[in-house]
Amino acid sequence: MAAGKEIRGKIKSVENTKKITKAMEMVAASKMRKAQDRMRAARPYSEKIRNIAANLGQANPEYVHPFMVTNDAKSAGMIVVTTDKGLCGGMNTNVLRGVTNKLRDLQAEGVSTQAIAIGNKGFGFLNRIGAKVVSHATQLGDTPHLEKLIGPVKVLLDAYTRGEVNSVYLCYTRFINTMKQEPVVQQLLPLSASAMQADAKADEAATGAKHSWDYIYEPDPQAVIDQLLVRYVEALVYQAVAENMASEQSARMVAMKSATDNAGSVIAELKLVYNKTRQAAITKELSEIVAGAAAV
Repeated sequence: MAAGKEIRGKIKSVENTKKITKAMEMVAASKMRKAQDRMRAARPYSEKIRNIAANLGQANPEYVHPFMVTNDAKSAGMIVVTTDKGLCGGMNTNVLRGVTNKLRDLQAEGVSTQAIAIGNKGFGFLNRIGAKVVSHATQLGDTPHLEKLIGPVKVLLDAYTRGEVNSVYLCYTRFINTMKQEPVVQQLLPLSASAMQADAKADEAATGAKHSWDYIYEPDPQAVIDQLLVRYVEALVYQAVAENMASEQSARMVAMKSATDNAGSVIAELKLVYNKTRQAAITKELSEIVAGAAAV
């Protein structure tokens, strides 16, 4: 029964793996609900600051913030948001594939790139492909904190203000529902007043509210717009990280559920093979006994 003993060992090993994947599925399901609540809680702030920024961009055309000015630098920046841990299906692979395609397109146009990595997986990937990583933020935990993101992101924002990069792209995974997450590569800078206005109108259409604001600036329009647009960009990055974390837990829960189901199928197949092997051994022993009795 050496073969039977070996099969029993495999069954025990797969059962232990199944317990681990089931536990990870339950943990991811618990964290997913909290991550979704944080993501949804951040959305009203992002929508409101987008509305205000769009209205200010239209209301004060005599001052143009550096974030809304296009320059001729032959360099682009990328903020790549991924997870710190694996075991979440193809989520990181999908967003990094989008990053690779964007890098290829920029290289074909003769534009060099520099990147910021948020998350261990993206940081490791950018180092492997030889990309220029100017800053990174890892080990963010289960809750995104804006103070941990401002420093790394500010490196690219300052570079854009100085005219060293001509555009900044934000790459992350957008949460749609538990079963679907969408990789996104969107332009963060330069900001377009028309695009912000379009987003603001979309928000108004969704909420059914229509407002036309006239602002009183204190201390002056330039100081207000400077602070607001920086906060607006930071809010977009924070929202992207929150969406990515919600997507991570959803993808991990689905991946671990699939792994648990597959482990159950493997156990059933191994048990069937074990029973067949055991039955064959019993039949062989009975045949030998009968043959021996007949010979006597």
